[in-house]
Amino acid sequence: MAGTITSAESAKEKYFFLLRRLHSLSGLVPVGVFLLWHLIVNATVLAGGDKFQFMVDQIHQLQKAGLLFVVEMAFIFLPLAFHAVYGVVIALSADMNAREYRYGPNIRYTLQRWTGIIAFAFIMFHVWQMHWLGEPFGGSMFKPHDAPASTAAAIQASWWFITFYIVGVTASVYHLSNGIWTALITWGITIGQRAQRISGYFCTAFGVALLLVGMGALWGFTTYHAPAQPDQETAHTAAFVADPQHDSH
Repeated sequence: MAGTITSAESAKEKYFFLLRRLHSLSGLVPVGVFLLWHLIVNATVLAGGDKFQFMVDQIHQLQKAGLLFVVEMAFIFLPLAFHAVYGVVIALSADMNAREYRYGPNIRYTLQRWTGIIAFAFIMFHVWQMHWLGEPFGGSMFKPHDAPASTAAAIQASWWFITFYIVGVTASVYHLSNGIWTALITWGITIGQRAQRISGYFCTAFGVALLLVGMGALWGFTTYHAPAQPDQETAHTAAFVADPQHDSH
């Protein structure tokens, strides 16, 4: 009987060990890579709306090929759902003792859990607001054919949207950069204190740089104004002037 219990406990430990490893890996690839790419693409709005529109058009070439939905589900939504749901399970079962023991690791551990929950809520809101999946629920404000103007209009729709984006992007960037530092330890890449300290510097620099990219993108959309479109009368007058052969009949 004792051997059976030990075997069952061992199988359970291996099961949770595998889930933890998959959770750690999915947070880096593809979720972390997607966050990095997504913020960089959004930051192209700082170079002008046409630059951002060009990037969106390149991405939506996949839609013309009938691959966008498959790519989104396989490489974004399903890994993200697994990482988020299992992350919430970890957070709810975690012993966050940063108040009692204010050591660096305890504070980072607590922040990792809380930023994960905030990032999860933010991503759900972001998907509702911007992705076509949110259309049945009154969302889906992003229009691929008019990417800069529709994104700017969605973010500028309310002051609390902008605030939520600041908090959400900050939480997501911290969760990724600190997650990279933790993953390097978890996977046995940085074992000694010196290696962990050096990787901590790199992860901090990466986090600061990515946060600047994210805040730059947000600033670009909060200050973006779509070029004025000529009304029909102005367009008609311009066409009349441009065509001296034009007559009333």
